[in-house]
Amino acid sequence: MAKIQRATLRRLGLPLIRPYRLSYRTFESFEPFLVEVEDDDGRSGFADGHISPGSSAETRDGGWAFLCESLQAAIGVETVAVKASVLDRFATSKVAATAFATAIEVLEANPLLDLPDATILPLLTPLNALEPAAIAEEIEAWLAQGFGTFKVKVGKDVDADLQRVAVIQEATRGRATLRLDANRAYSREDGERFASRLDPEGIELFEQPCDADDWDANGAVAAVSRVPLMLDEPICTLADIDRAATITGVGYCKLKLKRFGGLDRLKQGLDAVRQNGMEPVLGDGLGSEIQGWLEACVARTTIRNAGEFNGFLKPRDRLFVEPMPFQDGAIRLPAGYRPRLDRDAVERFTLERRDFE
Repeated sequence: MAKIQRATLRRLGLPLIRPYRLSYRTFESFEPFLVEVEDDDGRSGFADGHISPGSSAETRDGGWAFLCESLQAAIGVETVAVKASVLDRFATSKVAATAFATAIEVLEANPLLDLPDATILPLLTPLNALEPAAIAEEIEAWLAQGFGTFKVKVGKDVDADLQRVAVIQEATRGRATLRLDANRAYSREDGERFASRLDPEGIELFEQPCDADDWDANGAVAAVSRVPLMLDEPICTLADIDRAATITGVGYCKLKLKRFGGLDRLKQGLDAVRQNGMEPVLGDGLGSEIQGWLEACVARTTIRNAGEFNGFLKPRDRLFVEPMPFQDGAIRLPAGYRPRLDRDAVERFTLERRDFE
């Protein structure tokens, strides 16, 4: 069995084209941790993960420390044993553990990365405008670019949110599907008030109204919502999916590679969502091109709606020598696509680096 011979850990800084505003933070750049590993047979693999401050209890300092310790301990150890050890400590730092485990899966040429046929994967896009005239203009621009699903951020003011959603519904006039996302910002009472007053026309789902750990509050909102609820941040294991399936009104679960422990576990989770009578959604809007490629490979056989792995469209620059093809609102992967890191770009965006061998 092959053993890990060397590894490199980087913290990247990827400046964004425009600020990306969420209810809990505005991002000017993404700062993923890039993990590269090589075994004694000369095989190599890479993956990354973006820890989003404020999204969970996981911190960037904690994730960096976890990876430094894990990568050092992995040198000279068989890849199978390394991956098992890292995933045994998955709960300690989910994003960091996933980045390392996935890099090993890439090194091992996981079959999920094989693309025997050309693949088209439609993506959603966020709507950022606030005023009616600007909303209408932005919608027309996105429609012209081929997008058919829009992400609408809510969670600050119930009445203002309802009014803005109504303006967006009028402007789209059935030409697009809407996903509403509160990013955990509503209280139970405000979430109930918002969800119970929605006009369901054109709305696919309402995502994560309340705190990720407050299952009761999210369940209360789901019970009165006029559209299906989707849980996001709480969904990290198969047990979480089983629990979500018991809540009346929860029709969707969103999974992200960075919180699920690797490619195989992600596919297993997406399949489990459907087996539990719900619909899976996949993707991280804060992910790099690396994360987008990895999620796209899994999405090919697991989802049937717009992907949310659109984070790679937000930075000013890409990370691959052969940038992931994107046109008319969709990722368009040719048969056999297997990207290579652009070494000049990686070096240019490296903020911090550690080597292990």
